[in-house]
Amino acid sequence: MILRRARDQGAASVLEALDEPLCVTGLDGAVIAANAAWRSLVGEAATPPRAWNLYAAFTAARREGRGEGEVTIGEERRPVRVVRLAGERFLLRLNSVAGAAPVAPASTLDPLAEAAPFGVALVRGDDPFAGKIIAVNTALTAIAPPARGAEQLADLIDPAGLAEAAARFAAGSAGPFEVGLRHAPGAAVHLHVAAACGEALIYFQDISEQKKVQSRLAQRNRMESVGQLAGGVAHDFNNLLSAIRLRADELLLRHSLGDPSYDSLAEIRETVGRAADVVRQLLTFSRKATVQREVVDLGGALTDTAVLLRRLVREDVDLTLDCGPNLPLVRIDRSQLETAVINLVVNARDALRAQGGGQVKISVVRIGAAEARALGYAGGETGDLAMLNVADNGPGIAPEALGKIFEPFFTTKPVGEGTGLGLATVYGVVKQADGWIAAVSEPGQGAVFRIFLPVYSPPLAFEPAGQAGSARRRPRDLSGAGRILFVEDEAAVRGIAARLLRARGYEVIEAADGEAALELAKANAGTIDLMISDVIMPGMDGPSLLKAARPFIGEAPVMFISGYAEAEFSDLLEGEAGVSFLPKPLDIKSLAERVKAELRPPERAA
Repeated sequence: MILRRARDQGAASVLEALDEPLCVTGLDGAVIAANAAWRSLVGEAATPPRAWNLYAAFTAARREGRGEGEVTIGEERRPVRVVRLAGERFLLRLNSVAGAAPVAPASTLDPLAEAAPFGVALVRGDDPFAGKIIAVNTALTAIAPPARGAEQLADLIDPAGLAEAAARFAAGSAGPFEVGLRHAPGAAVHLHVAAACGEALIYFQDISEQKKVQSRLAQRNRMESVGQLAGGVAHDFNNLLSAIRLRADELLLRHSLGDPSYDSLAEIRETVGRAADVVRQLLTFSRKATVQREVVDLGGALTDTAVLLRRLVREDVDLTLDCGPNLPLVRIDRSQLETAVINLVVNARDALRAQGGGQVKISVVRIGAAEARALGYAGGETGDLAMLNVADNGPGIAPEALGKIFEPFFTTKPVGEGTGLGLATVYGVVKQADGWIAAVSEPGQGAVFRIFLPVYSPPLAFEPAGQAGSARRRPRDLSGAGRILFVEDEAAVRGIAARLLRARGYEVIEAADGEAALELAKANAGTIDLMISDVIMPGMDGPSLLKAARPFIGEAPVMFISGYAEAEFSDLLEGEAGVSFLPKPLDIKSLAERVKAELRPPERAA
């Protein structure tokens, strides 16, 4: 006789007098008393075997006074009955006749399982993934609405996920198994299986939102990584293009118009220009392009651009522009805004070509942040936003491509018809303007690109007339005089630029890095009229060089040259005066003009 708690001699005597295997347990399942027939089959365990999984039978007994289940002893299945006794005790009756007809377990869920915030299904069968669903809780019907009428898990779970989960379960895993749902493409759940003796509880945890967040995070990290790579490649490529362009400029000075080599040299220079445009697109995507943000009236800017857009689309494409009155002002590089809109319209035009034409509509509205978030905005702006829509009624974007369209070099166009940089450039333009872009599309229902930009509110004060036009005018005579410290780690760029500047009358001192430049600045203290320096160099970078060399060059102007945006390093120049910026790739005309302007004394007011 097993007595886990205080002995009950009367109950024990009754049990011992019966041949049927019997035991009495408490509410927690601990055996209080058991007879010899029970012990001979089950053993001296303090509780019924955990593998029996009698929760349904106990639940029914607590609720209705009795419950039934089925257990396995050795290789035989036996019915077991649970009867509620007084004092929160339960009598377990185990049929000792081998091969007796099984008794169906209670088809109800435990109250805790029924009230659980995650989905629960009670399944009967040796294989839970092929067994019959006996009961489901309310939460599962919210995750998978067909659950109430489902016969098997196969009615709820997609076949591929079900097969993989079943294989892993057969190999000994209890989960979690990530599967999709038949009724909701794109939804995902985690399954956990608790199985014993022909029954199983299947727990469904909806992870659809978690998967979306993970996907957005992975997409963001991937875009940032690609952006950093693109920016680094563009920086190195800009140095090579600068060398080619400066060399072509030098050769063009020796071969005048009419020379047999002139056309070839001009073509080389034009090709370099096209390559520079591709690099500029890469830098725009990586948000490192040189920009000149200004206050732009979206309505006026788009109206001006519409003239060009109508030339780009074919006659079978109906282009409409909806710009109402009192449109908001935004701060953005105007040329980059035009480039972004042109790229979106050209993409829409190409998509409409497949169906023989259609409509493209451009619209601008002013909306609040709450409305913007409902339309796909996920930025941090809390004030009003300008929303620029470019929509078409074309074939739409495939779901598997929608998450990749802003990645550089990703394109759905045939080979030879797209570089994959159009939408990547648009993404970079919007991000560089502190905005957000969202794409919405359903196959066969067209596509909508929504650009959200913060509304600009002009300050009450305004600059005096003529203040904005006080910049120096470009000189026509590109020759000059003065000592220039030219710092550039790319030997080809440094050598050619220095040679061309010397040809225009300047004295040029060359340095291959910041450390060498600092020594030259010390050796020529007080005699340097202008310092031209690359920004990114091995060892000491340009801004650090300026701070170290300022005591030796005095108030001489400094010109930084770089393929990166000025904003990338402007915070390193806080407190510095007389600093200008010239973007790469360089050409001799722009370089000579800027040098002449920097060395020329400022015009005095009359």
